[in-house]
Amino acid sequence: MKLKNRYDTEALCRRMLEHNEGTISVRNQEIAIKKLVVIIEAALDLSNKKGFQAMTLRDLSNASGVSMGGLYAYFDSKVALVNLILKEVTFAVEEVLSDPPRDLVEDPVKHLMWLIEAHLRLTEEMLPWFRFSFMEARHLPQPERRMAIDSEELTERYFAQAIQNAQNVGAFRQEVTPYLSTLIKPLLQEWYVKRSKHRRRGVDLGMYIEAVQSFILNSCLPVEQLESKERTIARTA
Repeated sequence: MKLKNRYDTEALCRRMLEHNEGTISVRNQEIAIKKLVVIIEAALDLSNKKGFQAMTLRDLSNASGVSMGGLYAYFDSKVALVNLILKEVTFAVEEVLSDPPRDLVEDPVKHLMWLIEAHLRLTEEMLPWFRFSFMEARHLPQPERRMAIDSEELTERYFAQAIQNAQNVGAFRQEVTPYLSTLIKPLLQEWYVKRSKHRRRGVDLGMYIEAVQSFILNSCLPVEQLESKERTIARTA
């Protein structure tokens, strides 16, 4: 699964300009992208250090080296800046999760495993963006808070559909909780919110992906498949 450079800050800022060409008033696109990269990176860094609520546009101007007038060419308030960031997170999630490899679509279990890996790899590429969305959502005005919630619910719907499809073909037990898609989300958030904890424990992204996938399978697979799996492990122990 190759996401490298598709969702780095420069690529995201390029898309940000495309998605908001009617409101961002700049002439030279390449210069605008470079400046927007500096602004967004500074905003995410300041938010991580002191919180978005405490950050002022003057703080952002000082940290980015972009004048107040320069900032206003991209957004006219902190709320507008939040909108820019949250929209790109949602666009990225929808773009990635809505496009699974064709050979996986007919196998709902493999599709679900792919969704888990795709989401975790995306959050790794966009770590400060996802961390911002999670940490700041509760402090945002209602419309922006709703936007963050909608993004989470979008992710849950992809998981819920794959789980339902797996139950429909008998690949998952029927008694699996209907809240499983909701329960998966905190496992995904754990990686980008508490990543330093896992690093200290020597857990890398691949190990974490495998752990989450294994946990879900052990919770959902039919009993006979789990017993077969346990007998295989016992024979090789």
